[in-house]
Formats: sequence, C-alpha cells, structure tokens
Amino acid sequence: MRSTHVTTTPISPSLIATLAGHYYTDPDVFRVEQEKIFEQLWFCAVRSADLEKPGAFRTVRVGRESVLITRNRAGALRAFLNICRHRGAQLCTEESGEVRRNLQCPYHAWTYDLDGRLVAAPNLQKMPDIDRTERGLVTVPLREWLGYAWVCLADEPPSFEDTVIGAATERLGDPAAIEHYRTEGLALGKRHTYDVRANWKLIIENFMECYHCATIHPELTEVLPEFADGLAAQYYVGHGAEFAEEAAGFTVDGSAGFGRLPGIEDAQDRRYYAITVRPQVFVNLVPDHVIVHRMFPMAPDRTVVECDWLYLPEIVDAGVDVSRSVELFHRVNSQDFDACERTQPAMHSRAYRDGGVLVPSEHHIGAFHQWVTERLEGGHA
Repeated sequence: MRSTHVTTTPISPSLIATLAGHYYTDPDVFRVEQEKIFEQLWFCAVRSADLEKPGAFRTVRVGRESVLITRNRAGALRAFLNICRHRGAQLCTEESGEVRRNLQCPYHAWTYDLDGRLVAAPNLQKMPDIDRTERGLVTVPLREWLGYAWVCLADEPPSFEDTVIGAATERLGDPAAIEHYRTEGLALGKRHTYDVRANWKLIIENFMECYHCATIHPELTEVLPEFADGLAAQYYVGHGAEFAEEAAGFTVDGSAGFGRLPGIEDAQDRRYYAITVRPQVFVNLVPDHVIVHRMFPMAPDRTVVECDWLYLPEIVDAGVDVSRSVELFHRVNSQDFDACERTQPAMHSRAYRDGGVLVPSEHHIGAFHQWVTERLEGGHA
C-alpha cells in the first residue's frame, strides 16, 4: 500500500491538504481499512427492536467478516461469527430471518443453540470427547446503546465508553445531553436504504461539513439558515443549529412536527445536533425525532447506508403521517449521496493524484484524515 496520504503540491497557508486520491480507490487501502478500522472498533450493526423475538436473526458485514446477531431464549442479544465450526460453511445465508429454537448449518447439519453452544450433529453421540462449548460458535462482543446493537471483532475491544459514548460527549460537551432524547425507547417510523457508489470516507467527509449546504441543500437551509453560511453542525462543541424563526418544525416545508420529546430541555428545543461516531455512524438530533445513519462499506467504491427515522411509539402506533419530516432528510441524503457519487470517479483522475484541499471551515475533515492515516499505519488514536 502506498504511504503518501496528502498532497505534495505547495498550498496556501489558509488551506489544508487532503488524502491522496488512491485512498478512495485502491483495493489494498480498503483491505487495510477493513482490518485496522472496521474490525478493530465498535461497529453499529442492527437496531435492537428489529430482533423482537427469540430466534430472530440478522447477518451483517463487518469488515471482511459476516456477523450473526440473534436474540436468545432469555431475550438477550448475542453475536457470533457467521461460520460453522465444522468445515467453515456460512451458517445463515439470509440477511435476516427467524428460527424456532436452534441455528443449523445447511451443509452438514451441525446445530447450535441461540447462545452458540453446539447441541447436535450427525453421529455426535459417537464423539463423546467433543466439548460442545469449545466447538460452539465464536462469540463476538456486543453492547447495546441508543437502541442499537454494537459489535466489535477486536481481540481486545477498545473502551465503549471512551470511543462510542465519548464521541457524543466530545460533540455535545455533556455526557447526558444525548440521553435526553431517550433514543432506545423510540419506535421506527421509516427506514431508507441507500446503495451509494462512493467510498465510505467521502460520505463521512460530506456529513461533517456544510460548506456545500448552500449549494445543494435548499430545503435544509430554509429550516436551518445558518447552514447557508457554510458552518457545519459539528464545528462547535455543544452547538446546535437553530431553526429559522418561520420554521415550525424540522420538516420539508417547515410545517409543525410532533412537539418535543419528553426529555428535551429548553436549551435543546428548536435546534439540530449532528454527531459522527467513527467509523460508520451519524446521529441527528431534533426536538421531535432522531435520525440514525449506519454505513456498511462494501467495496472501495460502494457503501450501503441504512437510515432510520425514530419517533415516539404512540406516534408510530397511531399511524400518524411522518412523511414531511422524513422527506426533509431523505432529500438531504439523496443530495449528499449524489454529490459523493459525482466525486468518486475523480478520485481516479491524475488531477486528484496528490489530493485536494480543505478550506478553514473544513478543518475537522483534516482531523478525520489524520485519524484514518494513524489507524492505517498501526496507531490507535
């Protein structure tokens, strides 16, 4: 893997160098990112409520691994490598589903309970020396936060409090601020899945800055006018962009939403907060709902993004129309992903061989680039 990561072209003091173009296209770079980023850090895999019953499961790509997440008979979420311990066949071949009691390999019928223990196999009684726990599925550490299951493939997972919860604290300036939204108690109002033909880093960089907002987000800047000035929501610690005086809610036409969530304080009302939890989660907080993006990097030039809109359960259960609030950020997503897809081909160009530049308001993208290169070079910043 080539080591050059920033432009070698002299630039003005007010500008910041970016990653070189091959960091967005090179399969070798992507392989190292899988190994040293996605397989070493906490990864937001699935919404806990998507697995309602014992036996419900979902398979998720984390780095180069397929991870199987299921709910056991006691109601707890468990995560395993989606690999049979016999001959390595993929245990669950569907993205999601439900089993009655056990997980059975479709190749030789080795069977595991929902806690991963080997419980049956053809002629297993003739092999009394087999340790059914030792030959069970390989367990993956799992934590629940904000109503989502986070998994980590590292041999020694980093502190969840420091790296995940700490990202919200670093952004909001108060460890309790995100808890006011009580995201774990909200219900799914809408989910959109986007298959984006762009590198995962382009998507993160786009989300972190608002230099582009006045150009491509007319609906968003109508509701959040300060974004038209190019200052990102994550530029200041603890700052939330204030709604326009004429905007009654965070909706595509500025119409009223659904009142504020019960835990929201006056200081958080009529404000939008954005949080990046590296390496693949965006959390968007507004007074009446929460939007969560989870990225699944599939290839150097392909990223699947799953976006959830979360509301109070009584709103979802009553079938209240949430389309105007969903439509606002759905348009933002579509506009952003179109921009990323327009950028991806240029990463191959000789014009971007040495990279590009960042303006001062994009300084936090420079910090993200530094974090990426330190991870790839073996550091653990």
